Amino acid sequence: MKSATRHICTDTLCTENLIALRNMAKKDEGLTYAKAGVDIDAGNTLVKAIGPLAASTKRPGVLGAIGGFGGLFDVKAAGFKDPVLVAANDGVGTKLKIAVEAGIHNTVGIDLVAMCVNDLIVQGAEPLFFLDYFACGKLDPKTAEQVIAGIAEGCKQAGAALIGGETAEMPGMYKDDDFDLAGFAVGAAERGELLPRNDIEPGDVLIGLASSGIHSNGFSLIRKLVETRQLGWKDAASFEPSKSLGEALLTPTRIYVKAALKAIGDTEAVKALAHITGGGLPENLPRVLPDGLGARIDLGNITAPGVFGWIMEEGGVAEEELLRTFNCGVGMVVVAARKGVDDVLGCLDAAGEEAFPLGEIEENTGQTVHFTGKLGAQS
Repeated sequence: MKSATRHICTDTLCTENLIALRNMAKKDEGLTYAKAGVDIDAGNTLVKAIGPLAASTKRPGVLGAIGGFGGLFDVKAAGFKDPVLVAANDGVGTKLKIAVEAGIHNTVGIDLVAMCVNDLIVQGAEPLFFLDYFACGKLDPKTAEQVIAGIAEGCKQAGAALIGGETAEMPGMYKDDDFDLAGFAVGAAERGELLPRNDIEPGDVLIGLASSGIHSNGFSLIRKLVETRQLGWKDAASFEPSKSLGEALLTPTRIYVKAALKAIGDTEAVKALAHITGGGLPENLPRVLPDGLGARIDLGNITAPGVFGWIMEEGGVAEEELLRTFNCGVGMVVVAARKGVDDVLGCLDAAGEEAFPLGEIEENTGQTVHFTGKLGAQS
């Protein structure tokens, strides 16, 4: 079964299913895929729901109609003359466990897209299209539709088309309510316009873009904290009392694509971008810096969302551990030429981002990040 190249996987059975089929055969019973735990009718129901979601993300460059075996995209029709393609893939990690246990499925799809397309924009690439992989033990069309609706929303925020995907129902591999997600994004940049640029130098300014919260990293620590404190996902979040703990922790990852593209296109000052994911600022910022350069960051310039103060207080997590595990309120860092920093800040602000000076590039043979000041958190 397929929709916009979305395939409902029905061609592989796990060992448990094969044993079940053999036992049924011995009893002379009629064999059906449903008896092995795979519901083709549920897959068909999902396929019908996915069509409009995929169609809502259509953009210039998309070719073909629903039903093909592969998604088609014309890069030239998307406006590129001499493009270099950039690809990224990622997942959502153990944040999915909270979604399953809290019964909240409409936001993790945004996370999935964000984790991929934010990596593309770091290369200076505009996201073009996206494909997803949804795997579960027992397909619940309502849950799957909510997840894929989130994926479609993330694609719209990024300006990418959802041109296909795979849904795999694999009883025996996953418990009935469990599911897993993977995403695959492809973008493009004109040849010679990729980031990071080769002219990064001491004195360049670091600009922080505020995160929406934890994003999609560090949730194994979060889940351990919740377990240790014997909290429930329906309990009020002390750091965001208007929401349950599950709702607050599932706040989706912010997508920075459109704002970053505008800053790159409207100014000549953006030299590099760094997506702050697992490993935090200490691990991710050096990835875009040339040999011999490091970064100095003033933590006092960051006002982290209250969830990070909650983690430190409830979990007894030290600031150093927090910084090397989470984004701590900075989801993306821009490296900008000093003479153009005001233009970049103005451009990002106009695009709806909360942008602020974070520090600067400095000579550093170890390519390390040096922190000054103390991290502050919203009350």
